[in-house]
Amino acid sequence: MALNLLRTKSVEQSLNDADEPEYQLRKTLSAFDLTVFGIGVIIGAGIFTLTGRAAHNAAGPGVILSFILAAVCCALAAMCYAEFASTVPVSGSAYTFSYAALGEIFAWIIGWDLILEMFLAASVVAQGWSAYFGTFLDQITGKATGQHVLPDVIANGANGNSVPFNIDLMAVLLVLVLGAIMIKGIKESMRLNRVLVILKVTIVLFVIIAGIAFINRNNWSPFIPTPVSPESAGVAQMGGMTQPLLQWMSGSSPMIYGWGGVVAGAALVFFAYIGFDIVATTAEEARNPKRDLPIGIIASLVICTILYCVVALVITGMLPTSEIPQSAALAQAFTLVGKPWIAIIISAGAVCGLTTVVLTMMIGSTRLLFAMSRDGFFPTPLAKVSPKTKTPLALGTIVTVVCAIVAGLTPVGILEEMVNVGTLAAFVLVSVAVIVLRKKRPDLQRPFKVPFMPVIPILSAAICIYLMLNLAVETWLRFLIWLVIGFAIYFGYSHWHTRMQTGKTLHDGAAPVESAPVQE
Repeated sequence: MALNLLRTKSVEQSLNDADEPEYQLRKTLSAFDLTVFGIGVIIGAGIFTLTGRAAHNAAGPGVILSFILAAVCCALAAMCYAEFASTVPVSGSAYTFSYAALGEIFAWIIGWDLILEMFLAASVVAQGWSAYFGTFLDQITGKATGQHVLPDVIANGANGNSVPFNIDLMAVLLVLVLGAIMIKGIKESMRLNRVLVILKVTIVLFVIIAGIAFINRNNWSPFIPTPVSPESAGVAQMGGMTQPLLQWMSGSSPMIYGWGGVVAGAALVFFAYIGFDIVATTAEEARNPKRDLPIGIIASLVICTILYCVVALVITGMLPTSEIPQSAALAQAFTLVGKPWIAIIISAGAVCGLTTVVLTMMIGSTRLLFAMSRDGFFPTPLAKVSPKTKTPLALGTIVTVVCAIVAGLTPVGILEEMVNVGTLAAFVLVSVAVIVLRKKRPDLQRPFKVPFMPVIPILSAAICIYLMLNLAVETWLRFLIWLVIGFAIYFGYSHWHTRMQTGKTLHDGAAPVESAPVQE
């Protein structure tokens, strides 16, 4: 049984599966498309809100260093993803990589984690889009404070009110529209993504240029404030099930600011970078994946890092740390300096930004389920692509319907950190897997190689584990429940129906599925 759980699928078989006509995606994406795709999913509402929270609650002006530290952490994981994506350019991202290097049980765990990440991210961000869209409507129509264009019954708490039963209708409509575009074809999805990314990056650059005029250099001094207790700085302290797991385990008293605050800020803003890994899910749709995938992954991360750091520099220069708003930081900052009209532009940027995040997460979800279904973890017929659109029609429909239901009915914000723990778990396994595959298959062609092997992958895994330990205790409990559900599905169905187990082919006459040779 143990050997069956650890059996691996050969890289050659994964590549062969990608060439099967009924399960073959259309190769249309360039390096530019992949870079824009990465920027589209990385830059969301975080750039407009997270900067203020990290500066106020953790690092002060040193939040700029937090962004740089978080970017370095992500860059380590990104290099591991880039090596795998160039070596095994197949849909599925970390799931496919783990299947080739670590074995079936690890592939299932990471696939199940990624389902959690992508489905919830698409749904949660759709709710965030609805809230920003409502705010944008209120701003352009001149509604007074406490009054809203959207009725509470279709806002699902986005207006800050609660009613006995409501549905976030705008979030549902967004998911349905984007789902229709996604199902129509990857090129159509990329055209919309490209237009919205260009628009939101333009808005971010405008905000940066406008904010420079209000910078007061005195607000950057001291750049790294002296460490103090949260209470003395007016910051609410988390306890019980909401406190970080590491703090709960050590029983330590939290401090903010100082170098410790910079590190804590990095753990917080790290999640603003989540998404670059989604680029790897489109591997089979890249024209030249061995060259273009590493470019798309690393270039999107570099561009977003520069934008994040400059935004952090602007907002910490505009206001003293104690006055930086914790929510909608950029918009409120311009309101405080007497430029409320810029806040309207920022809301428009957030609407554009979140639209691309929802779209790319839905595409990633579909491609992940496509790879897992093609391998038999879920019913294989689901992975068949439409002859006309060359997209997995059934899976695209399932993803759209599920995301619409979750976005429409789930209370706002309740599952946000669940996205983070699933993502970090994926980063850890990919970092380990890249070392394992180097040992097991040194013969494979690797157009991109992680430098300083195995130091960088080990650092990547260690840092990601540390960041996971900084998530709340309640998040870990929910994550464990999710894993238990996943194991029940795996041992009840998936393990017995994988093509590795049954020996079935994708269609009559196809070569039998190959297991990678077991190496001692």
